[in-house]
Amino acid sequence: MSKTLDRFSHRLSVVFGLVFGFSLNRAHAQNKLARHIVALNGKTSSSEIINEVADCLKGILGYRLFAFVNKKNAGVDVWLDPRMYKTSIEEVIIKDFQVKDTKDLTYLNIEKGREECLEQFGMDSLVHYDHKEENCYSRLYMMPSRPITKFHDDVVRIILQGCSAALSKQINIQRLQDAAAIDPLTGCCNRRAFEAQLKGHAASAGRHGKPLSVIMFDLDHFKAVNDTYGHLGGDEVLREVSRLVRRNIRTEDIFARYGGEEFIAILPETDQAHAIELADRLRQEILAFPIPFSNRLIRVTASFGVAQLGAAIDIEKLIEDADSMLYKAKFNGRNTVMPGLIKVHRDETSPSLIQTKRSLILQ
Repeated sequence: MSKTLDRFSHRLSVVFGLVFGFSLNRAHAQNKLARHIVALNGKTSSSEIINEVADCLKGILGYRLFAFVNKKNAGVDVWLDPRMYKTSIEEVIIKDFQVKDTKDLTYLNIEKGREECLEQFGMDSLVHYDHKEENCYSRLYMMPSRPITKFHDDVVRIILQGCSAALSKQINIQRLQDAAAIDPLTGCCNRRAFEAQLKGHAASAGRHGKPLSVIMFDLDHFKAVNDTYGHLGGDEVLREVSRLVRRNIRTEDIFARYGGEEFIAILPETDQAHAIELADRLRQEILAFPIPFSNRLIRVTASFGVAQLGAAIDIEKLIEDADSMLYKAKFNGRNTVMPGLIKVHRDETSPSLIQTKRSLILQ
């Protein structure tokens, strides 16, 4: 920490010496920026780090940080000014970072489904600064309130360098933590991490009287996929299905590879009825999802079991119930959800009048 501070202090002395000479403003501004740089290294999350950058830009230069984008191996994180009209800059980010879809952007401080703010801005005077670290590439977007001088440019670059260093350190720490919790093939949680998460979420649900459900699903006839396309093809299917599911669940949901081609998800504050709806949406998404591999398209289906945590807060029974429902989904012809699938029954004994009825399968 002291070496980092000394390095930045030296650069700060040069910058502020050029601008302020030996005035009191020089020492004041230099110390203020140094405090922000030190604070950056003490933050423990991306949002905290970027909030510190926003405060620093505003406090020293009077600039407003519009957006901060950090591209990692795992994806693209976006911090957005809460007052910003998201659509105004989202198109810029997608183009700059060559992102295929907005679903590939992870917003650090904007909740999904949040209504757009009213402030809109023309992008003509938008400027950006870049900085690359070993494990990430950062870009800062802002709209200066006055022309950028050499001094302003140097200060912004120092701030961005400090921010990127802090983010890089955090990514390395997270990578070490993930090594014990993430399935290396699919990028979702492994079974051990899932079980630890389930204990915590179940305890919280019981304490606050909130519902909690679990979805368990299995890819149908997966052995045939491996036999037809080889294990590389099977691995690609597991990776792509995992990505598809992660794009279609909430940030707070916990998604894990439970074993082989079997996956499981914890849905906090979700009752069984809504979990069934989600499971069937995921079933339809998987059914309609062609997976490119070796100049061919692989199509798969999945069977789902859904269960809700009971009043006794018994997580073993919760998993057993979900597994039982998954077995019934397999038994009922696969590519289905249990319980709760709407089935159509035909009266085959009356050929002149085929009677149909809908029933909700509960067991």
